[in-house]
Amino acid sequence: MAVWALGINHTTAPLDLRGRFAFALDQIEPTLQGLRQSLGSSGGGASRHPGVETAIISTCNRTEIYCAAPTSTPGPALDHTLGWLAQSGGVSPALLRSHSYTLEDSLVARHAFRVASGLDSMVLGEAQILGQMKDAVRAAETAGALGSTLNQLFQRSFAVAKEVRTSTEIGAHSISMAAAAVRLASQLFEDLSKIRVLFVGAGEMIELCATHFAAKNPKQIAIANRTLERGEKLATRFGGEVMRLADLPERLHEFDAVISCTASSLPIIGLGAVERALKKRRHRPIFMVDLAVPRDIEPEVKALGDVYLYTVDDLASVVQTAQANRQAAVEQAEAIIDAGVQSFMHWMELRSPVGSETGGVVPLIQQLNAQTDEWRAAEIARAKKLLAKGEDVDAVLEALSRGLTQKMLHGTLAELRAGDAEMRAHTAQTVSRLFLRSNAKSSGL
Repeated sequence: MAVWALGINHTTAPLDLRGRFAFALDQIEPTLQGLRQSLGSSGGGASRHPGVETAIISTCNRTEIYCAAPTSTPGPALDHTLGWLAQSGGVSPALLRSHSYTLEDSLVARHAFRVASGLDSMVLGEAQILGQMKDAVRAAETAGALGSTLNQLFQRSFAVAKEVRTSTEIGAHSISMAAAAVRLASQLFEDLSKIRVLFVGAGEMIELCATHFAAKNPKQIAIANRTLERGEKLATRFGGEVMRLADLPERLHEFDAVISCTASSLPIIGLGAVERALKKRRHRPIFMVDLAVPRDIEPEVKALGDVYLYTVDDLASVVQTAQANRQAAVEQAEAIIDAGVQSFMHWMELRSPVGSETGGVVPLIQQLNAQTDEWRAAEIARAKKLLAKGEDVDAVLEALSRGLTQKMLHGTLAELRAGDAEMRAHTAQTVSRLFLRSNAKSSGL
């Protein structure tokens, strides 16, 4: 069994490229089905890479595909996955490869554990990624794409993340994206209680941002969302108003700060709308934060003189403060992850095919159980026939037990008689250790 992963994140790919491979949660299930169909078909009717387990994690900072398959060489399937992903994003495989990373075996486990624990995030120690991973796993389960290996990998990821969270202070000094947005706004506006703030979207990130800004008691809070019901729920919580996305261009000039994070595949706030808003504001500055991937705000807006536009990548320097204070917690977390990786790889080795380099134990146990069940079923069937003929019960039980022991010892006795003297001596030691444990102890075997 092999596991591998392919991904891009905030350290390897620019924002606009990441935006091409961003999948909303409701897109993951059909996307996984398309990937599995592509992996399983060669176009000529034969299976190309059958039986591959798959899962996709997609956030504003990363898109990662995790796979597992009963093979020792994932190279061809990994290359196929990269080609498929490149095609889905409309870029060349060469371009995607130059901005991506590929991982195999223990490196996959280590990476997944670090991601779940918040060690691979733009905001060190952030907890939101864990919920996003759990959502991705549920989507993979619903799509029928998650098998026992990836399920075990992710469940162990969640357990490691929980231990890191409870045993270290990894998140104690972190500055979230929401807090960073407030900090940047306070650098532009002298008093945040005098500004009007518009939030575009009503998801978890917007809720976090609204919570941080509401703590500063802004003059007005408004929520613009495609679904009014969800927007109203959030607006009511913060004492704000709700508005339709369609009304946003005509009301944009009313707000001093705009924070946007939706799942839209196209920009919601265009250059023209912002130019008109600035004209109505007589060029009073607008603070804008675009936390969406793909972008919600057209990138050309950043060139306007009275607009201060920040993206998720622009916030990186802000959220990485106090790095030194967290170093000890990071080292603790890495030690926990190391132990988790060793445990997962041991679990993988036990399930390797019999006779492989890793010496699979579980498949051998399964074969032994199947063989003994077959012998038992045969002897029971024979005993039932004898009883039906009226044979003595004690005689039937004696025959049943003797038949079982003969079947179980037949191969062992044959091995004891085969080979040269040295081989027979080695076999005798093994048999004594397995079947004559009390004798083996007394003889020092």
